[in-house]
Amino acid sequence: MDTKAKVLFHSSIRISGEKTVYFDPFKIEGEPHDADIIFVTHSHYDHFSAEDINKIKGSNTLIVVPKSMEKSAKGVCPRVKAVSAGEHFDADGIAAEAVAAYNVGKLFHTKLSGWLGYIVTIDGERYYIAGDTDRNKDIENVKCDIALVPIGGKFTMNAKEAAGFVNHIKPKIAVPTHYGSVAGSYSDADVFAGYVDKDITVDIQLRG
Repeated sequence: MDTKAKVLFHSSIRISGEKTVYFDPFKIEGEPHDADIIFVTHSHYDHFSAEDINKIKGSNTLIVVPKSMEKSAKGVCPRVKAVSAGEHFDADGIAAEAVAAYNVGKLFHTKLSGWLGYIVTIDGERYYIAGDTDRNKDIENVKCDIALVPIGGKFTMNAKEAAGFVNHIKPKIAVPTHYGSVAGSYSDADVFAGYVDKDITVDIQLRG
């Protein structure tokens, strides 16, 4: 099984299928203006970048954001859908679910902020883009085929913690994100792969 999800940089992800979907676009190369839908997990600069959104949005692009970001998102993209954790919704034909994303024992991403990860179904596969999160009770029951999870530590799970979480939810493919630049090192991906169960394929896309 191959994944159509491509990690472009840090936590910037593009899935090209029935729709072209981006998550947290950041440091986009060129100006492709090819986004049908943009999902933003939270308001930090490396996840909500107006400069990069402007490089990929088109005349009818939909941007999906946490409720707390609705006003700021409308300043960048006129078509906005603001959602909350636990909400199942349609995003221009893509079945989606908002999942809580927050730290445990850290203050970078609090649960009260209402920030998110997303599960989207594209071409029959369920993709879970976790956002900036630690393992917590609200994500223990995620069901997906492909999991894209942060591994860089400090602001999120570290590599070993992320592997433990992946082993618990048992996707077919696990893709590490959020390391090698803003947090963590490129070697974290190999640590992650070493702890992931052998029946789960690890797809390391970011290399130094």
